[in-house]
Amino acid sequence: MQRTTQAALDTTGTLPLAEASQPGRLISLDVFRGLTVMAMILVNNPGDWGHIYPPLEHAEWNGCTPTDLIFPFFLFIVGVSLVYALDGVKRQGGPQGAVMWRVLRRAAMLFGLGLLLSLYPKFNFPVVRVMGVLQRIALVFLGCSFIFLKTSWRTQLWLIAGLLIGYAVLMQLVPVPGFGPANLEPATNLGAWLDRLIISEPHLWKQSRTWDPEGLLGTLPALGTGLLGVLTAQWLRQPGPEPAAKVAWLFVAGGALTLLGLLWAPWFPINKALWSSPYVLYAGGLAMAGLAALYWVCDVQGHRAWTRPAVVYGVNAILVFCLSALLSRTFGLFKLPLPGGKTGGVKEWLYEWAIAPHFADPRLASAAGALTLVVIWYFILSWMYKKGVVLKV
Repeated sequence: MQRTTQAALDTTGTLPLAEASQPGRLISLDVFRGLTVMAMILVNNPGDWGHIYPPLEHAEWNGCTPTDLIFPFFLFIVGVSLVYALDGVKRQGGPQGAVMWRVLRRAAMLFGLGLLLSLYPKFNFPVVRVMGVLQRIALVFLGCSFIFLKTSWRTQLWLIAGLLIGYAVLMQLVPVPGFGPANLEPATNLGAWLDRLIISEPHLWKQSRTWDPEGLLGTLPALGTGLLGVLTAQWLRQPGPEPAAKVAWLFVAGGALTLLGLLWAPWFPINKALWSSPYVLYAGGLAMAGLAALYWVCDVQGHRAWTRPAVVYGVNAILVFCLSALLSRTFGLFKLPLPGGKTGGVKEWLYEWAIAPHFADPRLASAAGALTLVVIWYFILSWMYKKGVVLKV
């Protein structure tokens, strides 16, 4: 547990334009992270999984909804954040053994925390899912940190191109053992085959057991998503260009990436489960533009009074993600009577008796249930924020 002073987290003051062009903490990064995690809590906790507005659902396979942008936005943020954490070490040019050990330790803790979430509450080791959201975050954080510390921005740019093109070649040209020609179907693509070979079916995503949306091969293009954040942070930390120029070029680059992803999509579809190369470009470009807009509003212009809800979420993002999952599963252990003679967990009971009766549209009721949880977590995190408490893995 780490305590951070309230002054360091202040979001109500203004920042002179000259200061905004200097390396330092980005309020916009906390805001972007907080908005992303708030969206994650919203889409992961509908009141009723059977009644969800389409934008709050993942695309069935190919395509991209607003919900499909949440995870790549978070990986992009991971890339930005690690530059602000490690750039001082890189600039010093001395031995990096100690910081690399800390990076490895944090990645291991994130991966272990992801395994714990997969195990809880049954701790059924023979069928525990090995990969997952936190596990992918850990691998991307680890890979991007080492790449950032050991390479220049030009090398990182070439690495992104190599990862995306190489992944496309693997997925679209390499035959799949036991199935024949390369294909992009859920259970028969090269990534799914590799996961079954190395991880084994009992340890894959429980909804399928034949493939995993956070599988091993898809981690390669996911590194590209993180590296786009790494490049963005290095551009923002340059002391030379004026803030307006930084923002303008980020919008240009973000728009170009998004367009390139759309142009590539007819040959290699935008697909979150596969983490396809065009998906990396499309989502990464939107993330770049989103951070640029927030940077201009929050860090350059100093308009921060509205940012408090996002900031209190952003400084404890991993905490709220983990606790919301743990509490949801804990509530599911206690069965209570529901309307129609059914039974359900505490969360379902509260939704059916306290929220659903007040709405005629079941989709609106479901969204209201999710939004209620977002508000509840805001009050909890706001209390932590006032106490200056930040939990870091």
